[in-house]
Amino acid sequence: MDHMEVACTAARAGAEILVAHFRKLDFEDVHSKERNDFVSFVDNQSEQVIRQTILEAFPGHQFVGEEQGMFGVPGEWRWICDPLDGTSNFVHGVPQFSVSIALLHEDEVVVSVVLDPVRDELFAAERGAGVTLNDRPIAVADGQSFADALIGTGFPFKRHQVLDDYTATFREVFPKAAGVRRMGSAALDLAYVAAGVYGGFWEFVLSPWDIAGGALLIEEAGGVITDFAGSDQYLSNGRVVAGAPEIHAELLETVQVVLSEMGRPLV
Repeated sequence: MDHMEVACTAARAGAEILVAHFRKLDFEDVHSKERNDFVSFVDNQSEQVIRQTILEAFPGHQFVGEEQGMFGVPGEWRWICDPLDGTSNFVHGVPQFSVSIALLHEDEVVVSVVLDPVRDELFAAERGAGVTLNDRPIAVADGQSFADALIGTGFPFKRHQVLDDYTATFREVFPKAAGVRRMGSAALDLAYVAAGVYGGFWEFVLSPWDIAGGALLIEEAGGVITDFAGSDQYLSNGRVVAGAPEIHAELLETVQVVLSEMGRPLV
């Protein structure tokens, strides 16, 4: 199997575990890594089967998972995985969560998959080959105005020290858009930007496994994804602005102006 086939197979294997336990989880099986950051045996089982699937196919590759860390051989090929993006939704029975897998070659994302197990929606991209939703080509909402667009976002629920900065940006974005949505799975939010469901997205505090799978989807769909400074360092600093080109530009400018007026750094 090639990289994409393995990514899709691994995502579906992990998703089977999520679906089997959805709305059947006992809260005694849920633990907090830190305040508002949940984990359960389901996350770990999903990550384990994803890792096994990938490393059996590519034993010379490195694997980095959110829950269990780094495995395999450091080198030019590295997989980044979130086996359950949206754990808080999952443990509370909210049907908005995903499996996110990305393959990096020399630190560039070259293959990515985001799978919504509830709706059976598989978003997949390969660099230079476009992006699909269940094998159908998709594209960002190019030509849509900011005023007509839904904008996705995420709350800084683990980093309350940036809450004032976030709410200041929200106050500026909210009246300009058709609506703002916070669904609780950043990987799916980015996939929705790629599919033209959201015109744009911004969030302050994300981890590499939250971003990597969705970033390539957006680029291959004709969109733009940057950090708050407009650079490509979002995997390292966790600050993300994404969208169709014109919407991304307006959203980025809005965030930059707000933070500048508050005397806050962009990175």
